[in-house]
Amino acid sequence: MRISKKSVLRGATALLCVGALCMGTVALAGCTSNNQASSSQAVQAQPETRMFTDSLGREVELPANIERICPSGHTAQQVLLTMAPDKMVGLSQPLSDDQLAIFGEKFKDYPVFGAVLGAKDDLNREAVAAADPQVIIDTGEAKKDTQESLDALQEQLGIPVVFVEAYLEDYGAAYKTLGELLGMEERGNELSKYCTRVYDEVKSTMDTIPESERVNMAYLLGENGLNAIAKTSFQAQVIDMVANNVVVVDDVSGKGNGNEVSLEQIAVWNPELIIFQKGSIYDTVGSDPAWSGIAAIANNNFYEVPNNPWCWMNNPPTVNQLMGMQWLPRLLYPDKFNNSIEDVTKAYYKTMYNKDLTDAELSEILQGALPR
Repeated sequence: MRISKKSVLRGATALLCVGALCMGTVALAGCTSNNQASSSQAVQAQPETRMFTDSLGREVELPANIERICPSGHTAQQVLLTMAPDKMVGLSQPLSDDQLAIFGEKFKDYPVFGAVLGAKDDLNREAVAAADPQVIIDTGEAKKDTQESLDALQEQLGIPVVFVEAYLEDYGAAYKTLGELLGMEERGNELSKYCTRVYDEVKSTMDTIPESERVNMAYLLGENGLNAIAKTSFQAQVIDMVANNVVVVDDVSGKGNGNEVSLEQIAVWNPELIIFQKGSIYDTVGSDPAWSGIAAIANNNFYEVPNNPWCWMNNPPTVNQLMGMQWLPRLLYPDKFNNSIEDVTKAYYKTMYNKDLTDAELSEILQGALPR
């Protein structure tokens, strides 16, 4: 059989194509294999842990990616609910209905661990371990035994424990640190800038008001109104910043219930303005003849500290004080600010809690707290 040149050429061309295809397949397989190897090496190269230096100077080994966190106590709970509520695996104490309305009903079913620091250690270590947090976070004021307590807790549970210092004058730094710790730099920077701006605004305004022109006031609490937050105490940071706190005592208490005092002593101090903590005698003091001789009561110049979602002044003294720091000076010196208590309250709730207050909610929160 005679084969034409054209057929030969077609056959040769087909063989060349098949050869090229085979070589390409081999090359592609080689590339794929190389890419898989590179990808595998990249995954292996990613660190599983990292070292973090907390505010006490403790170097703590942490997971590279943190998604499950636990508060050490009530102060830390407040801070973490503003920063990373979705990462929390439990609470130090249950949330009230008002608090659940802000943070979400899901927290109603969260485990409650108690607190490891403070007046008593009631932390349920077994419950914490069962919740399997990647880190336990403590915030607030460093005390002399804080490092020892946190080291002991870390050793007991085998869970990293870190401390983030948080003070009224520098909550901005605390949130920046939390952003780095939790891989939430954007949220941390947002809250840091807000806290710094709020503090700087109040401080610069107060710098224009001489000590001699500041309001003489007292912050009273307790069922009889006979507990007072003393000047220079940790609980009195906001008052001491913006007013003349007349509660001067020899043995200053740093506890949330302050110092026990007598009505006779309050009369001697004779504050021109009084703020009462929620649950005290605000509702009845105006008609009580025993209090009628005190200037603040006689002149109807007394108010009730808002308590939503926590007391704005203290109990515990943490980021809730940022709202008190904006409320109290606007109550005392309304002409010194170009925005109202209502304005800053709405901004605070939106920024810190991602909560848009309705007019009805705002009115309820500020009942008894607006200038008369």
